[in-house]
Parts: sequence; structure tokens; C-alpha cells
Amino acid sequence: MGEVTGFLKHPRQAATYRENHSRLADFEEIYCGHNVEQLRVQSSRCMDCGVPFCQSHAPLSHRTSRGGCPIHNQIPEWNDLVYRGHWRDALVSLHSTNNFPEFTGRVCPAPCEGSCVLGITSPPVTIKNIEMAIVDYGFNKGWIKPVPPSKRTGLRVAIVGSGPAGLSAADQLNRVGHSICVFERADRIGGLLMYGIPNMKLDKTKVVDRRINLLRQEGIEFRTNSDVAGLTSNSLTMEELLSQHDAVLLATGATVPHDLRIDGRELKGIHYAMEFLTANTKSLLDSDLTDGNYIDACERDVLVIGGGDTGTDCIATALRHQCRSLLNFELFPAHPTERRVSNPWPEYPLIFRVDYGHEEASAMFGDDPRVFGISTQAFLDDGNGNVRAVKTIDIALKDGRITEISGTEREWNTDLVLLALGFRGPEHYVVESQRLRLDERTNYLAEKGKYRTSHEKIFAAGDCRRGQSLVVNAINEGREAAREIDRYLMGSTTLVG
Repeated sequence: MGEVTGFLKHPRQAATYRENHSRLADFEEIYCGHNVEQLRVQSSRCMDCGVPFCQSHAPLSHRTSRGGCPIHNQIPEWNDLVYRGHWRDALVSLHSTNNFPEFTGRVCPAPCEGSCVLGITSPPVTIKNIEMAIVDYGFNKGWIKPVPPSKRTGLRVAIVGSGPAGLSAADQLNRVGHSICVFERADRIGGLLMYGIPNMKLDKTKVVDRRINLLRQEGIEFRTNSDVAGLTSNSLTMEELLSQHDAVLLATGATVPHDLRIDGRELKGIHYAMEFLTANTKSLLDSDLTDGNYIDACERDVLVIGGGDTGTDCIATALRHQCRSLLNFELFPAHPTERRVSNPWPEYPLIFRVDYGHEEASAMFGDDPRVFGISTQAFLDDGNGNVRAVKTIDIALKDGRITEISGTEREWNTDLVLLALGFRGPEHYVVESQRLRLDERTNYLAEKGKYRTSHEKIFAAGDCRRGQSLVVNAINEGREAAREIDRYLMGSTTLVG
């Protein structure tokens, strides 16, 4: 490393977001510009640790809180290159393992930082900030340009779904000369990247479309409004897809949401989180929200049920609509501020975190919107079929089991409820005719590392195979699935996962 004692000299200094009240006035990205000198100093904190746990993803058998980078980014290498001012070499290193660092640098929760060796005794290296800065610097310098393959194999691959798994697989397979067509049922390419993550976290035009246009220039074909096995006039059947292509990859995501089946669920004003987020982003892109084709939280008492990234994104979006009040219910008690003994390094630290939406809510209303350890029992009617309140009871965890606390029943006023409870699995209509085998969670049954389903020509990757997960895991699965599809088509492969 360039400065082997940098971690002793320099404290962690993470990049800041835009000021709260300023960013609440728009849907522009929350990030500030990159400070090159600060990043150079921060990269010097990488401590030549010998075994870089940051880039060594724990095996599946390593319980549930796996640390390290799922795509094995060569983090110490590009930290050193940034420190030395070799930004172009750092970009080459970063792109060698990550097709889309501009996405992960913005939306990944950074399990790499949780496994940083420095983090055992001190705040970890600002890996995520440095990753994002490298790729943004590369785009600003004009270093990232389309590189079409020099020759084609004559083999065709269909990819159903244009989220991070589908896009990374398409990129990899296109590089080795296969002809790729990506089918997307929505009106824009990107899947979760386009409509599942709000614009203030991941800009659709400046960031997502920029990469899509590069892939298109490299020869990948994209078809929007193409719902495979759907009911629209331009939909292909799965049989047609299989007859026209040498292999098919399912990368449809896990899009069936968990529901909350309690009394009053039928009332108006109760929506799934993705209904809210998708409609908002589409209206924002179509008309800057002037068409009114979205669920407006303005002057409404908003309740978000469920935490995680999706819950936070609902909070941040409702704030930008200028909601009247805001609450966020989380079933389980809050995590501690420090690791539990049962959650040791280098696992991903399960600790209390304040995300961008929580900061913004505190700035607008004076307090964190979250209420922990609370169970929603019923939705209450206003007499006209609309939700007016929810009834709750507090809960506690005893021996890993949820116990209701008698005497803690309460009512909370709300006229807009957003359910951010996660996802059950993929929608199966795409492959009903093929009778693919499913696992016990209704995901497509395909072994990790091989990705082939019960149909010889059909592969599956990402959330539709593994269940709801991170963008970085989807990129990893797309890359590995591309490797296996190339091996299936060619007998061997030069691709790496």
C-alpha cells in the first residue's frame, strides 16, 4: 500500500449527502460531488492487511449474515491506485469484477465495509465512496466507451428481465460474441434499477440510461413492453422464445409482494410499496409529476409498514410529496448500536443505522419516524371505505419468538398506508407452459454456480432464483449464469463469475 500507516494517521471521513432541506425540495440525487484529495487520503487508510476479507465473500454455509463483496471486487488494489493518483488503472481494476459500479456505488449497503479488517478496532475504510468516485471519474473523463465484440458466434440468447442480474449476464455474454436480446415488460429498461429504486438514490437518465445506451451501442438488443407469456399483442410465448434462441435466462426478479392479511385490508388508501415507488418514478420521468399518475402523499398522514431499503425509499418519497405526518412501523426491536457477540466480525454488522430517509424525516418533523417492536392488528374504516387509522400492539422477542405485550394496544391515525414487507418470489406465468421445478420458497429451482433449471435450455439468476436480495448479489448471479450459459453453448468458457 502507498501509505502503510495511513489508517493510524487519518480518521474515517465518509462523503456527505446534500443538505437535508435542500434535497427534500427535488428528486435529484442526494450525493455531493467527489472530493479527490479527501478520497486519496481515505484510500490510504486501507491497511495492507494480508487477507482482504472485504473482497472475500463468505460461503453460503456461513450462517445468514455474510460479509465481504459478493462480486469479489479487488478493493485493496484500487484503493492503492486511487492513493497514487492512477484513476484510470483503478477503473480497469474495478470493471474487471463489476459490470456496473455506478449502481453498486450508490445503492449497495457495503458488506465489504462490514468485513474490513480495520473495522475490528476502528471505523472501516470508506470503500463504497471510493468505488462510486472511481467510476464517476471515469465517465467524466470519457474513459468509458462502448467496446463491441470483434466477432459474433452466431448463437442467440434471450434474457427475460432487465434488472441487474439480466443486464450483467447480457453484458458478459455479449462480450464473448453471442447475440443477446433482453425482453422487458415495462416501458423502460432497468427493472429494479429503473422503477424499484427512487431517482434521488439512483438517477435514471444520468446513470441508468447512460449505461443502457452503452450496452445498446455494444450490440445488445433491448425490447421494452415485451411481457413474455403475457397477454399483450406483442408478447412472445416461451415456446417461441425457446425456438428462436439457443438459450434463455430468466432474470425476472422476485416481484410477488408479501401482504398483510388483517381486518380492513380491503380499505382504500392501502398500497404495496412498489405500487407507490414505481408510479412515482414513471410519472417523474414522463412528466415531472405533472400528469398526476402517481399515489400522492401530499398533506396525508403516511404510515410505512416494514423497514429495509424499500421502507426507507417510501419514507423519502413521501417526504418529497410534502406529507402531513409520517410513521414507520418495524415489527422487531431495534438493533443495538454495536455488534452483538453472536454477530462477530467479519459478518455483516446487524446494528442500528440511520439511512438517508430517516435523516430527512428527522429534519422535517424533528424525530426519527421509526417505531420498533410493534405489530399491526387491523386497519380501521372511516365509514366510507377508506383507511383512517391502524390498531397495533407492542411485541417482545422471547427465545426468538414474538410475544404480544398485553395492555399496549393503540390506534394511530393514517390515511395512506404503504406495505414494505418484502417479496415472496417470482411471478410464474412466464414459464407455466414449461412446468419448471420450484424450490420450497417458490423460486425457480436452479443450483447456485450452475443456474440451469429443470429445462435444459432455460437458466435462472438473481432474485427469481435466490429470493429477494441485493443489487450486488444479482450482478454476481448474472455474471456466473453468463459463464455457465457460455459453457453450455460453447463447451468451455473464458468468462469468470
